[in-house]
Amino acid sequence: MIRTIRLGSCVSVQGAFVLCRANGRIVVRVGTRLFEGLPIEAAA
Repeated sequence: MIRTIRLGSCVSVQGAFVLCRANGRIVVRVGTRLFEGLPIEAAA
């Protein structure tokens, strides 16, 4: 599943979902790199 996360106020990353942390952040994989950030919810 592809997910989008926010790393900063203007930086977002889209990648394959890896796991969900207890603090509400999620981890996504882009190539061989892992990124952790706050999920961006889909627009209604």
